[in-house]
Formats: sequence, C-alpha cells, structure tokens
Amino acid sequence: MAQEGNRNNRTSFRGNRPVQEFEQQIVDLARVTRVMAGGKRMRFRACVVIGDKKGRVGWAVAKGADVTIAVNKAVAKAKKNMIKVIFVKDTIPHQVEVKFKAAKLMLKPAVAGTGIIAGGAARSVLEMAGMPNVYGKILSGTTNKLSIVQATFKALRALQYPTKVDTEDSIKVEEDETNATLVVDEELEKKQKELLKKEGVEGDLGSKNILKTLKK
Repeated sequence: MAQEGNRNNRTSFRGNRPVQEFEQQIVDLARVTRVMAGGKRMRFRACVVIGDKKGRVGWAVAKGADVTIAVNKAVAKAKKNMIKVIFVKDTIPHQVEVKFKAAKLMLKPAVAGTGIIAGGAARSVLEMAGMPNVYGKILSGTTNKLSIVQATFKALRALQYPTKVDTEDSIKVEEDETNATLVVDEELEKKQKELLKKEGVEGDLGSKNILKTLKK
C-alpha cells in the first residue's frame, strides 16, 4: 500500500510540472580553452535556438563551466532577442537571398504539404519558428553553424509583408471629397443666380418658377 501511495505521488508531481513556453534545440556545442596566467581554462560554448513554433523564434550563444550552465545562459539570452515571423498562406511571402560573413542562404516559398526542405542549422531555426512550408538552401560552402544561423535570421528579418490601408485614412479621404463637391455646388449656384439676375429673373430658383418666368 505504501508503494502505491508513493507511485501516485510521483505521477501527480509529474503532472503538475509547468509547461515550457518555448522549445529549445542545441545547434552547436563546443569545448573552448583560454590561456590564463596559471594555465589553460576550459569552458563550454553552446549555441541554442528557441521558439514556440507559432512564429516566434530566437537564438543566442553563451559559455559556461558546464554544459547545463552554458545552455541555460544561452536560453535566457535568446528570450531577450526574439523575432516574430508572419506566415503568408503557410509559407514566406517571397524569395530572399542573404549573405552573412561566409554564409550565403536562400529561402523560397513552397506550396502546402511541402514541409521544411532545408538542412543543417537553417532547418533548426525554421522548425523552431514553426514554418509550415519553405524551401531553404545554403549556397556557400561554409560549415560554420553560427554563421548559418545568423544568415537564416537575417533572411527572416528581410521578409516584407503587404501593408494594410488604415480605415481612418480612407474616411478622411472620403470627407475631403464630399467637402470639395459641396464647395463646387455652392459656386455653381452663385453663378446661376448672377445669370438669372442679368436675365431679369428673380425669386425662387425652382425649375417650375424659372420656366414660367421665361415663358412670359
């Protein structure tokens, strides 16, 4: 009975774990050394990409004495540097080519059902962003994952989206047009009155009265 109670407590504890806001993926993990006065100091460098797979994605690089420390620091930095990608018909709005240092990358729209056709670090960024359909190709020969990640983010920032016309501006334009037509009508009425006075027609400017006076 005691064992069953412990199992139930464990399952309830697992069920109460908070859901993570962003998913994370380690793109690159390297061991780096630095020469100090007393010798060499070894640390770990982690490049992490995070995203909610709904358009928000970010990345960062951090170092730490342990792999876990380096990853946690990179995730904290990535949350502060995130971008929002808007999907147009479940893909990107247009083709884009960018170059960052030695990395050259191309992103191209794809039809529904294609998925993510890309490799390496670029695929990790697109997956964390939740891109449904896209073609991606690394045009350069570099294998530096940090440069490829930064080139992918540069391409996502370079995307341009169609602008929407503000309703307030359209209302203002309509009001200006109506005011202009009213001014023109008033000027025409004044000219008509002047012409009728010259002809000797006075009084109401209605069509029936004008016809009567003209017949006389």
